[in-house]
Amino acid sequence: MQPVEIGLLAGLAALILMIAILLLRLGALRREQLGLPALLAQDMEARHRAVLTDLHTGLSQQSDRMQTQLAALQVAQSERLAETRETVTGQFSLFQTAMLEKLIEQGRAEQSLLQDTLKGMTAHFNERVQQLSQTVDGRLNEISGKVAERLDEGFKKTNETFTSVMTRLAVIDEAQKKIEGLASNVVSLQEILGDKRSRGAFGEVQLEALVRNSLPPDAYAFQYTLKSGARADCILILPAPTGMVCVDSKFPLENYSRMFDDSLPPAERDASRRQFKADVKKHVDDIAAKYIVEGETSDGAVMFLPAEAVFAEIHAYHPDLVEHAQKKRVWLTSPTTLMAVLNTARAVIRDSETRRMAHVIKDELGKLAKDFSRFDERMKKLASHIEQANKDVSEVRISSDKISRRFQQIERVELEHPDAANARLLDDDE
Repeated sequence: MQPVEIGLLAGLAALILMIAILLLRLGALRREQLGLPALLAQDMEARHRAVLTDLHTGLSQQSDRMQTQLAALQVAQSERLAETRETVTGQFSLFQTAMLEKLIEQGRAEQSLLQDTLKGMTAHFNERVQQLSQTVDGRLNEISGKVAERLDEGFKKTNETFTSVMTRLAVIDEAQKKIEGLASNVVSLQEILGDKRSRGAFGEVQLEALVRNSLPPDAYAFQYTLKSGARADCILILPAPTGMVCVDSKFPLENYSRMFDDSLPPAERDASRRQFKADVKKHVDDIAAKYIVEGETSDGAVMFLPAEAVFAEIHAYHPDLVEHAQKKRVWLTSPTTLMAVLNTARAVIRDSETRRMAHVIKDELGKLAKDFSRFDERMKKLASHIEQANKDVSEVRISSDKISRRFQQIERVELEHPDAANARLLDDDE
């Protein structure tokens, strides 16, 4: 082999050796890097334990020092509190003693003042009692005199009253005798109402009295005959659109009385009840047929029952009759409910009159407004004339004063220089 090739081989071997060494170092370095976190963790744990140990030791020492200081502070605080308590107790004792002394002095002063005031009040009270006693004695004497006078007058009036009472008793005895004489001629209401015609007359009289007492004369008419020839007991003349409302009085008393007659057997009472119901229904139908006339009367009529008991019986125990009457537009009324209906009618009439008069009032107010406008214009003219007259009077008064002064000057016959006199006269003119 030549020396050059030997040198190349030696260099190559050296290079391979260096690479092998380098690879070994790299492997060792990698192994060290892989174990480095574990080492660091162990080191950090050791340091952490050391720090915790030092911290625990320091805290223990600090706690011991704080406990020692706290014990010393408690002892000092207890001593201070004891001293403060003794001081406060002493001051409070002094304050209590001083306050008691002041209260005792104030109590003595108030007691003395109270005694003086009581003495003064006692003296004043005694004086007032004496004055009051004198006044009461005087008043009692006056009252005794007046009482005696009043008693005398009372005795006189009592005697007069007794005499008058005796006279009245005699008159009452005479009246009693007359009443006893008339008692035999008086017919009971039941006997009067026993006749159908009498019952009708009674209902009409009661209806007429209620209507006359509730409505103005031009708002009703009695025994009014319709175009059909039917005659209504009463009509109510109401404003449009209601118009004329017919009122008819019905008094189904006969069967009503038999319904409550205990002397009758139950079968007859039941029959009377059915007949009573039929009578009322017939009255309703008759009123609807006779007194509800299209174009002449209103679309409803009123059936007047003169007895409250009959009205209550129908409304309490026969609602079908009430419903039938409402369908026929016939309104059932008693003396009490008719009064309410009439009052309502009066309110309607009054409201209609008010609305009718509102136009008249409006026209009159318009005329009054025109008259007031003319009055205002004339008043302004009169005020202007009065103002001018006042101004003229003031000017006339000024002229009158000037003339009076001139007459006074003439009367005094002032002897002065003519120029001075003329100057004064000119000043007066100004």
